[in-house]
Amino acid sequence: MTHSMAALDRLQLRRAGAADAEQIAALHADSWRRHYRKAYSDAFLDGDVDADRRTVWAERLRDQDSNAATIAAEADGALVGFIHVVFDHDPQWGALVDNLHVVFASKGRGIGTSLMAEAARAVLERSDDSGMYLWVLEQNVAAQAFYEARAGRCVGRAAVEAPGGVIGRLNGSPAKLRFVWPDPALLLNYR
Repeated sequence: MTHSMAALDRLQLRRAGAADAEQIAALHADSWRRHYRKAYSDAFLDGDVDADRRTVWAERLRDQDSNAATIAAEADGALVGFIHVVFDHDPQWGALVDNLHVVFASKGRGIGTSLMAEAARAVLERSDDSGMYLWVLEQNVAAQAFYEARAGRCVGRAAVEAPGGVIGRLNGSPAKLRFVWPDPALLLNYR
């Protein structure tokens, strides 16, 4: 058995709740610090990002509504990744994958693939004719390759919105790319 298969054997996926907010926020902040340099200001990434993500996740997971789901991935009792999906977000593209983050040391073990499949399953349970989409920073070529390898198609480009609406948190005018899955069931083949 390969190391990655062993990790997947121990992987547990479940809906996240308010008790998970602190760990999810910490992972989200770490991921932004590692992958969003040059798009987000160093002052934000090295300073306010932790507090900002704690506020966002405490609110999201406290005030959960039926139009969104956060799925946590755990291995051996520790959080190793999460995905947040907003159902019926866009009339053309369907459900929005608003966040997908995996613990840096656990990348390449199938966790992101499992989370994408679980999000697709949740989308399809709600509506079998909904698509799924996400935005990825133009500079994040590793993430783009990950999505392309899982049948995602890049269909658009737009300006990145500043975190929390604070323009000073951006570094210049970064761009993001829209990746789509018109049929999220395609993602079930990659699990």
